Amino acid sequence: MFILKLLRRKKNISQTDLAEAIGVSLRTIQLYEKREANIPRKNLDKIADFFNVSISELYATEVNEINIEYKKPIQKKSKEQAHKIIKLGPGKYLVQAPLIIAEKQIKYLEKLEDILFLKQMPLIGFILENVSVSNYAAFEITNNSMFSGDYNGLPNKTIVLGKGVSLKEFGKSFSTADYWVIVLGNSIMCKQITNYNKKENTITCHSLNISPEFPDFTLNLKDVKLLFRVIKKQVN
Repeated sequence: MFILKLLRRKKNISQTDLAEAIGVSLRTIQLYEKREANIPRKNLDKIADFFNVSISELYATEVNEINIEYKKPIQKKSKEQAHKIIKLGPGKYLVQAPLIIAEKQIKYLEKLEDILFLKQMPLIGFILENVSVSNYAAFEITNNSMFSGDYNGLPNKTIVLGKGVSLKEFGKSFSTADYWVIVLGNSIMCKQITNYNKKENTITCHSLNISPEFPDFTLNLKDVKLLFRVIKKQVN
């Protein structure tokens, strides 16, 4: 993000100084500033603490390639939604979504219809190239069932951004390549959905981890409260 360069200049420090302060390599800072690498949540926290700003402020003050701050960000917010969407520039949107950490997931299940509860959750920012009318929420992965050992996996404590998909529209947008956050009455899980049986109204849930403790299983969609397609991740 280009704001890092401005913050460094304001603090009069070099890329090397910043790299040492947050415990990464000089090359990593260079990639961050050029937007050529996603910044993991743990490093975002360190950067925000170092410059004494919030993560939301890091994204909300993002600048474009010629270091001119966008003067009139377009903020899209519905009274019935807890997330915020700010247009930073052409093909660049900041989505600030309520973050449901592991410790809050039980309470979240009790408050699914309570928009005030969601609005009290901390917001976490993701940069997207396009957005659409939907509900966005971020969830902390709570186990290693989706950890495959490679880049495509979602290890424990990964933060994923989910885009809400209505159960009625699920069949039209279903793809076996997607990962999904599945909200049930008593649990939240992240899975790959490998099959949708329209006649039986069931889905087959698959884990990327090949360990026997994570077998495939079938769910009836009538038991599902909410579905979110995973569209972005931040690996801690």
